[in-house]
Amino acid sequence: MKIDLKMPIIGFMHSPYREKFGIPRQPNLVQVESYIEMQAPYNDVLAFQGIEAFSHLWLIWQFHDNKNQTDAHPTVQKQQNPCFRAQVRPPRLGGNQKIGVFATRSMYRPAPIGLSVVQFKQVKKVGKSLRVYVTGADLLHGTPILDIKPYIQYSDAVPDAQSGYAQDEPIRKTVLWMDTAEAQKNQLLGSGVLQPQIVQELEQVLSLDPRPAYQDDAERIYTMNFADFDVSFRVDQHAVHILKIVLIAVD
Repeated sequence: MKIDLKMPIIGFMHSPYREKFGIPRQPNLVQVESYIEMQAPYNDVLAFQGIEAFSHLWLIWQFHDNKNQTDAHPTVQKQQNPCFRAQVRPPRLGGNQKIGVFATRSMYRPAPIGLSVVQFKQVKKVGKSLRVYVTGADLLHGTPILDIKPYIQYSDAVPDAQSGYAQDEPIRKTVLWMDTAEAQKNQLLGSGVLQPQIVQELEQVLSLDPRPAYQDDAERIYTMNFADFDVSFRVDQHAVHILKIVLIAVD
């Protein structure tokens, strides 16, 4: 019996999620636009013939930024994983209760592979690059993509499925721009550096309250890197208060 599995990386995700903090815990909670840049030899447009007939796609991808993973883009995953954790603490349960890893979507898995449904937009040639544009992805910028498959509605959708501790969609909070942040946002919009679409996506992300579930200090200030902007905010019982938004300096 084989104990190794070698998988090619067919492309890399380009998304506004520049760090893990702030990424929605499930796909399609935020309608963020992103694209996959296909790698040779998989950047052949003929490989996508017929894909326009599908509204949604499955993305199979790698959790490449795990703390306990030494190789950034490994192509071989061993079944005997010395870092295997039989139980994890899902954020949805407050980060304190342990349950079996196979009853979660935790990134710390025997094989660090993720699965997301996204809405397909288009396949587009940009210079020498072939890109697959999607919305609703919950992937970190730079995530390796292992495969793309069409979503089949009659077999993939299960309307009466039971989802355990994650049966209901997360409750969203109101997002408020404080005076300083509002002025910064308007200045960035006026200069063309910040696009209205990014503002809408940012507000959707923050409405989900990206804080760790065990942190509830209403005075604590958090900073998140989103689409090349540093965004500072705090969260109380009812709302997310954006305190600052600044463009990240590029060397």
